[in-house]
Amino acid sequence: MTKDQIQSVRDDIAFMRALAEEGTQVPLLGGGVTLAAGIIFAAASVVHWAITEQVLRVPDWALMINWLGFGALFGVICHLLVKRVTTQPGANSSVNKATGSAWSAVGFAIFTMFLALFAMAWVTKNGAIFNVFPVLILALYGSAWSVAADLSGKTWIRLVALGSFASAVVMGLLAASPYLMLGYAAALLLLAALPGFILLRQEPSDTI
Repeated sequence: MTKDQIQSVRDDIAFMRALAEEGTQVPLLGGGVTLAAGIIFAAASVVHWAITEQVLRVPDWALMINWLGFGALFGVICHLLVKRVTTQPGANSSVNKATGSAWSAVGFAIFTMFLALFAMAWVTKNGAIFNVFPVLILALYGSAWSVAADLSGKTWIRLVALGSFASAVVMGLLAASPYLMLGYAAALLLLAALPGFILLRQEPSDTI
């Protein structure tokens, strides 16, 4: 390796070390967003189960209205919460910018997958395609939590990430079960709402 290459590697290592040290000092923000996502989409999942199991006797197209309605509600609440986060102490730290980008990417990926699965269900006339949705979302959650764990150095967030990956596999096992959406709702409460609540409680009330 040349001197320039060696120096570049050293600079990269120094940057990652500084990022890791910062992560142990700056609280992770945005817990309110994952709390809201967990609660809102868990509720949507329960309504989905109630419709498919005919607990609620409504037309089949109500399933789409259900997800669009709860999705729109989350969109409004998410927008307000993100605006709040940007004004909090530590919002401009590298850790919070990086984790915010990770969750933003997950959000866009979920929206894209929803449109893609809707298109597939439309052309194949097979609504069961949406059964893969919980698997994909929990895997994406696991990825975002892994980024948060790496940057913050928090072991409990690592456990949430592993739990998300494991739950994605469980959703696969429940794919043919009438309890899939109830299991998904439970996973959202445990792996999105609860961690979000914990992070929300840890957010700073004054300047870092």
